[in-house]
Amino acid sequence: MIPDRAGYPAGMGIEIRPMVPADVDAAADVVLRGDWGDRRSWFTFAAAHPQCDPVVAVEDGGAIVGTGVGTVNGPVGWVGTIFVAPERRRRGLGRALTEHICSELEAAGCRTLVLVATDAGRPVYERMGFEIVDRYVALERTASGGERAVSGIRPLSPEDAVEVAELDARVTGEDRAHLIGAFARVPGGLVLRDDRGSLRASLMRAPWGGGATIAADPDDALAILDARLAAGGEGHRVRAGILASNERGLRLLERGGWHEAWRAPRLHRGEPLAWEPDAIWGQLNHALG
Repeated sequence: MIPDRAGYPAGMGIEIRPMVPADVDAAADVVLRGDWGDRRSWFTFAAAHPQCDPVVAVEDGGAIVGTGVGTVNGPVGWVGTIFVAPERRRRGLGRALTEHICSELEAAGCRTLVLVATDAGRPVYERMGFEIVDRYVALERTASGGERAVSGIRPLSPEDAVEVAELDARVTGEDRAHLIGAFARVPGGLVLRDDRGSLRASLMRAPWGGGATIAADPDDALAILDARLAAGGEGHRVRAGILASNERGLRLLERGGWHEAWRAPRLHRGEPLAWEPDAIWGQLNHALG
């Protein structure tokens, strides 16, 4: 049950427990009714994936009124999909969900916790010890049909998984090999190799969308993003997500016709993270990284 310190009066009757596959439809429905998008595919994955820890907040009678997901990426834990039904907000349930997930991630050995905050959630997270380290900037572009072709780009396959995981770990400071293995066959994934066959950039796609894009060289990032645009055909819209500190990347994307769609702060708690933010050009979602 939710403790009194979470802001709920004793006897309120809210329990936070693991999300199981049988909860997915109800959890997705409550999020959808709250105008937070269709998360059914994401919850289906999270409820079955060993490195994910999805939870639901359930009131007496069995109705789901909140969700959250933690993901263990080696020493780094992601906190995300913290959702509370509108009628249950402003009474501490969002914080209780977050604290539950943080405790689970720390118990699993995560030394750095990461989340992306909404305007409403940021003060809560800062009171829990999270600090802003950067801001994500999401930019969008619609394919014109004239995107450049770049040699060396081909679909991501399971045979690429080890090298992609090594590149990804160096850039993110996380161990996302479990995700690369899970998504290596999802259509839309790409790798860019040079003439000697060395891996230069990767794009990992999830079934529900998003694209974790890694490239140390901005030209490689633009090439793989162009390939993603071209694959969708004229009129296809693609989103890239970079860190605001990557000022050169922002300028390059804006000159290339990309337009800002939104931005949100990235917060950390725990040990400083050894990472390369300028080499991050896209995300899966903000409970996976």
